[in-house]
Amino acid sequence: MFVLIKNGDVYSPEHIGKKDILLAGEKIAAISDTIDLPDSLMDVQVIDASRFVVTPGFIDSHVHITGGGGEGGFKTRTPEIYLSDVTKAGVTTIVGVIGTDGTARTMTNLIAKAKALKEEGISCFVHTGSYQVPVKTLTGSIETDIMMIEEVIGVGEIAIADHRSSQPEAHELSRLASQARVGGLLSGKSGVVNIHLGDSKSMLSLIEEVIATSDLPITQFYPTHINRNPYLFEAAVEYAKKGGIVDFTTSTTKQFLEEGEVKCSVGLKTMLEAGVPVEQITFTSDAQGSLPAFNEFGEFIGLRIGKVSSLYSEVKDAVLMEGVPFQTALQTITSNPARILKLKEKGRLETGLDADLVLLNEDHSINSVIARGQLMVQYGEAIVKGTFEE
Repeated sequence: MFVLIKNGDVYSPEHIGKKDILLAGEKIAAISDTIDLPDSLMDVQVIDASRFVVTPGFIDSHVHITGGGGEGGFKTRTPEIYLSDVTKAGVTTIVGVIGTDGTARTMTNLIAKAKALKEEGISCFVHTGSYQVPVKTLTGSIETDIMMIEEVIGVGEIAIADHRSSQPEAHELSRLASQARVGGLLSGKSGVVNIHLGDSKSMLSLIEEVIATSDLPITQFYPTHINRNPYLFEAAVEYAKKGGIVDFTTSTTKQFLEEGEVKCSVGLKTMLEAGVPVEQITFTSDAQGSLPAFNEFGEFIGLRIGKVSSLYSEVKDAVLMEGVPFQTALQTITSNPARILKLKEKGRLETGLDADLVLLNEDHSINSVIARGQLMVQYGEAIVKGTFEE
């Protein structure tokens, strides 16, 4: 099956102008000013993209694919994600994580869900473990999980600076990060340690202590939720200036923003103006994770659910409301996570890479989504749905 996308305004994510893109099966076969196929060639779908912007498929590298939550009791466990929730948001690659509940949410379940999403048409990877240290793995070993389980690319999300964490010490974090690094080196995977940051004033200090007292590079860690409050954001700016990778969480609530959470679009502009290279910044949605509210005593008082749709929404706000160049903002959900996570066939529009593309309307809204060469969304509606979707 061939798909020929004609005359789209292409961002690879760098802007390369009007191009034709030929997809063959699950791969990009050619990108050129003009691609003309012989009339004798059968089974070719031609898409006129002359009014569209064409970008790489988006990567959301922090999604609770099996659901999350539970901080308010069993009834507050959030549901698993549906395929169309992902594709309608322009996302073609996701990374699943567990989160707070490392007991009822298991690695077996996480990997099974990842395999299901792959069967339904998108690309899905996972991190081994959850908030807890010691890490609860599938095989009993971090290295073995990363080396031998296809979907496992790193460890996380490990919680620090949070009353819900297991309060790990520096030597424990150093040990698990070393195991992740070796597993990544031996398998050609990223082996990163995805770190959940809470509201504690200790902020990034535990990571910084590990870096100062071990041989581990700062890029071994992938801290997320860095925009959850002003003081953590300021610390993250300084951390990034030292070469650290930082991840913004796009799912939020009006209450969180009123209480001081830094809106991702605003935070991106601020970091760039502070001199942080965009290559060190990513956005993730924390989709299907709970957005819990706690009072001053640490007691649960409310709950909402993160959405994949928030990912591109914040990129769009960065462009339209904050004046960040489109190709710069686009990197936070395409080439940057692909490079950090060593997803070598993702995040860019280049010959030989995976055929994951998004076609945007003139108003920047999502029109069509292609994942692994298959048209999943057209005119903003899912034409391929998950197994149990109506």
